[in-house]
Amino acid sequence: MRGSHFERPRRFTRRTMLSRCGAGFGALALADLLSREGGSAESSQGHIPHFAPRAKQVIFLFMHGGPSQVDTFDYKPLLERDQGKPLPFPKPRVVSGATGNLLPSPWKFRQYGQSGAWVSELFPAVAGCVDDLCIVKSMHCSNSRHGAALLELHTGSDTFVRPSMGSWITYGLGSANQNLPGYITLCPTLTHGGANAYGSAFLPADYQGTPVGNASIPAENAKIPFVENSEQTPLRLQRKELDLLQGLNRSHQQTTGPDDALEARISSFELAFRMQAEAPQLQDISNETEATRRMYGLHEASTKNFGRQCLMARRFIEQGVRFVQCTHSYKWDQHDNLRAGHAQNAREVDQPIAGLLRDLKQRGLLDETLVVWGGEFGRTPVAQGDNGRDHNPHGYTMWLAGGGVKPGFVYGATDEYGYYAIENKVHVHDLHATMLHLLGLDHTRLTYRYAGRDFRLTDVHGSVVHDLIA
Repeated sequence: MRGSHFERPRRFTRRTMLSRCGAGFGALALADLLSREGGSAESSQGHIPHFAPRAKQVIFLFMHGGPSQVDTFDYKPLLERDQGKPLPFPKPRVVSGATGNLLPSPWKFRQYGQSGAWVSELFPAVAGCVDDLCIVKSMHCSNSRHGAALLELHTGSDTFVRPSMGSWITYGLGSANQNLPGYITLCPTLTHGGANAYGSAFLPADYQGTPVGNASIPAENAKIPFVENSEQTPLRLQRKELDLLQGLNRSHQQTTGPDDALEARISSFELAFRMQAEAPQLQDISNETEATRRMYGLHEASTKNFGRQCLMARRFIEQGVRFVQCTHSYKWDQHDNLRAGHAQNAREVDQPIAGLLRDLKQRGLLDETLVVWGGEFGRTPVAQGDNGRDHNPHGYTMWLAGGGVKPGFVYGATDEYGYYAIENKVHVHDLHATMLHLLGLDHTRLTYRYAGRDFRLTDVHGSVVHDLIA
């Protein structure tokens, strides 16, 4: 028995009704469109939120590998004063590897904007947007390993395969454009969980993320599936092929009965057919001005790849895609050579991120778009190797912007060296609960019944951090 956060009774599936009525594939397309506009038990798309939302969509800027908080947004002057000395309190019992003494940041910090937030010289462009940021310095998670921590950030679980946060959000709110997926992930990582990071698990397959390219493909070559070579087969012929497929599936369904997986597959085929009318133009950025291109850093070799992702994220959310993820993969894991590695990484993303924030703001989209930045964990304030830092899930920084959060606001704190979150601690479950709240969704009511239990993104944990909300 499937569950719903709107607690409506189970109805016949769309395919069951159509098979009993003897309808064809054209009727299936019409029924799909009508159900998405009016809401159905089979799909949550078109439903109203639990309460008035502050945000309509999310852009997640994922820094795969774990950026160092003490080298980016969490200024710790005692690291410089006490460099080379042992940490004056116990290290965690479980660590990734052996570490040494305190390591100061190679980069200078200074205060920016009216908020006076401290930002490292690694991020000069983002520092110019600091009054739009809500910086959370007290993040913590449950696992020190990349794969588990990455899945915890994306799905709420570091142990089991669970639906991703983008899938939960799309399940709850749907897409505002029925010719595009509700959840798109740009150039996703191939490691540390892979497709599980954007999968729908036991939620209907309609809600899984649609990958556009992957981490091994330049962003300018990443295309929406099913669309790139669609012109090679005329639409009239494609329609006949789909009608034939519908007939075969209807015959199969009459034998097996309702089949949710088959429902989702048919729905995905129909969506792929509709995407051909909209996706090619959406992926063509030739109509963007030169000023916009430069804003995102498309004119520079070091910034054009992530800049393209950020620009496409803006274009997708403009067209009603609910959740878009941009991934800078897998570069932030500096166990050694911190100075060169973090400098190059920041150079690649700083201008594109600032460009995205400014572009959203000038288009009037930032207020309704929640932007989230961060990695799967942070890094230690003590050295590893000659010039590196180990994984640190105990205290690190993420920031949010737009979408109803307090701008120019700093929340929480780590200890005086930046190892442990000690003030206003925010767990990943709390972050998820807060994100859902900003979207008008109560994380305790956004549930799905599977294997005899009601599941949710935050499992049995999580509290909304109301102090972050404007």
